[in-house]
Amino acid sequence: MMEFKKYLLAIILISGLLIACSKNENKADNERQNETKEGIIVLSKEAIEKINLKYVTAEIKPLNGFLKVPAVIITNQNNEALVGPLIQGRVRKVFVNVGDYVKTGQALMQIEGLEIAQLKANYLKAKANLDFAEQEYKRQKILFEQNIGSKKNYLIAKAEYEKALAEFRAEEEKIHSVGLSHQDIENIDGNEHTSGLLTIKSPIDGIIVERNVVIGQYVGPDTNAFRIINLNSVWADGQIYEKDIFKISGKPTIEFFSPSIPNQTFKGKVIYIGQVVDEHTRTIKIRAEIQNTASKLKPNMFGEMLIPISSEAKGIVIPSESVIKDNNESYVFVVENDSTFRKQIVQIGVELNQMVEVIKGLKPGDKVVTKGAFFLKSEMMKEHLREEE
Repeated sequence: MMEFKKYLLAIILISGLLIACSKNENKADNERQNETKEGIIVLSKEAIEKINLKYVTAEIKPLNGFLKVPAVIITNQNNEALVGPLIQGRVRKVFVNVGDYVKTGQALMQIEGLEIAQLKANYLKAKANLDFAEQEYKRQKILFEQNIGSKKNYLIAKAEYEKALAEFRAEEEKIHSVGLSHQDIENIDGNEHTSGLLTIKSPIDGIIVERNVVIGQYVGPDTNAFRIINLNSVWADGQIYEKDIFKISGKPTIEFFSPSIPNQTFKGKVIYIGQVVDEHTRTIKIRAEIQNTASKLKPNMFGEMLIPISSEAKGIVIPSESVIKDNNESYVFVVENDSTFRKQIVQIGVELNQMVEVIKGLKPGDKVVTKGAFFLKSEMMKEHLREEE
């Protein structure tokens, strides 16, 4: 009798458990709370309606917009000059300081030395020989044409003239190469001290940003005495990822803006696109020239370049609200069926007016959740917490 009672009690307990499990299953079927497994989320019909979940179909579309590229302002190397003597000497005077604005041809400093005096003397000697040889050549030519002089004397005079002319031109090239002009030498007037002086002049308009000489300093061809820059135009150097290079066509007009100059943009034009990919950053250099007449942009100033995307560039584009960024990971939720959604990691390209390009992770035709994506993320995080507990 006792065994029968135990047996009956066991049957009752098992029946109760089965009934409870059945009720729980029915409740789950009715309310369909979220389930996750390896990024899979299942929602009930009621939950989907409650959050008004919406989705779009991923499509290949034209990429209309701009590439935003970090950039830094550098000097336009065509408007920059390192100035120094091409001959040895000692600094006698310095006429400018850092920050001074100079014009082309303006005196920067004056140096003196024996080599300078020798150059001037050789030039004057060659000029005197040329003048003499020219006069003799002209005289012998007239005599020869009048049948008074001999042809031999005429040819000798002509040869001497051509020799003197070649020697003069050689000396003339030497004085011009070191920065001397005819006027500098013709104003010597026998003053030996003045003849040993050389004035170093600015080759461009610009601002003195470096001065590396003082009075009495011995200088030579290896001395960079001054650095001059003109900021009327500057270059902006940016780095564009190799995956985006096909999105640029030709050398378009760009815009540059810097947080140092808020609410102002500067227009420029691309003048160079690099041919080598940096092996570490996987980027390519792109350079634009920007007019900077007000000199607001300064070398080493950071900012961003906006480069228009070619009208021929296309890619998979979805709304920006679809993409969830979590630490270094970007992902979307793809619709599997009416109630099931899958987390899909994606690689993002350019952002285009509240739209975003997906370069990896999606294919045309995938249905991607837009409104409700963050709700799915929350449900996924809840499940992770329950699993950890």
